[in-house]
Amino acid sequence: MINLNKWVKICQIMKKIFVNGYGSIGSRITSFLKDDPEISVVGVGKYSPDEKVSIANSRGLDVYVPERKQDDFSDFKIAGTIESVLDECDLVIDAAPGGHGYKNKIHLYEPKNIPAIYQGGESIMGSEAVSDLLFNSRANYDLAIGKNHVMQGSCNVTGMGRILEPLRDKFGDNLIRFDVTLVRRWADIEQTEKKLSDTIEMTQSPHHGDDVKTYFGKDAPLFVRAIKVPTRQMHLHIMDIRFKDAAPKPSEIHEIFTNEFGVATLWTAKGTKDVRDYAQNMGFNFTDTNMIHIHANMTTSIGDTVQMMYSDDQTGIVIPENHMLLQAMLFEKSYQEAFEHTESIFHMREKKQKLQEYFGKKD
Repeated sequence: MINLNKWVKICQIMKKIFVNGYGSIGSRITSFLKDDPEISVVGVGKYSPDEKVSIANSRGLDVYVPERKQDDFSDFKIAGTIESVLDECDLVIDAAPGGHGYKNKIHLYEPKNIPAIYQGGESIMGSEAVSDLLFNSRANYDLAIGKNHVMQGSCNVTGMGRILEPLRDKFGDNLIRFDVTLVRRWADIEQTEKKLSDTIEMTQSPHHGDDVKTYFGKDAPLFVRAIKVPTRQMHLHIMDIRFKDAAPKPSEIHEIFTNEFGVATLWTAKGTKDVRDYAQNMGFNFTDTNMIHIHANMTTSIGDTVQMMYSDDQTGIVIPENHMLLQAMLFEKSYQEAFEHTESIFHMREKKQKLQEYFGKKD
């Protein structure tokens, strides 16, 4: 029998969320929010009349479309307009393509005084900034408490935070420089319409370094270069960490991440596809691990420098971050409260344990 007092309490704190966009991020975040007893997903926004409308409906989601585009969706089941549903929600998770978040902020959210979370395709700098805060739960959770507009960092930016902050906590002023090469995937797993080009593409002045510095420190000695390679199987970061004195041993580096949220230490994965295949075989949602994977066999220490490599679960890594962020914005929870609630939904400890056991060090 349901405890009536508990049910009343849940109903009193339950918040209504609208997810504006149903692509890689929107589809993922809604799949987890349905398991959160504190959240009610009032619907998702769609801008293109395609099969994803029917997919959303089949998953029990109401679909809302722009008022001006209603006629375009005559062949699909829709629940109403985005403009109208916004009046019913407490917060929007904007999962629109990059650049559209700013337009949505100006034309939709601000006029209705609705808090919103924006994704990594937006910016916190320049004339089209969506926020003055780029969120990384490991670095600046408390700054998001009670905020109305916050940008969630991209997958690469989120991943670097999970590595850099624990290093800074441990070694502090003994760190003198970070050089990071981002080897980025070309497309997401589900972006089958996006062809992989047979080239290695260099990215001039990648935004990732500047984004990280917004939470790591604008004067941080962080240098980032980026290339894009023809794969859908995650990102790989190669990080060189310089110390004032002799660098610590690889085992000392690995020890730092033993209890870190969303960081698994793997020894026998030969590549990113190995990790993705394991996630698929284990039935992880969307074949995501939602975490960073340190490839421990590649960690080396020479002189004053440690080199480490870790893969970054594209798209998937930012989903628990979105969940942490909405708890800060809507419920004003402490970090520990938010962390435990996110853990109850995403089961990150269990995933980490399984990954580390499967890809464990062989004697």
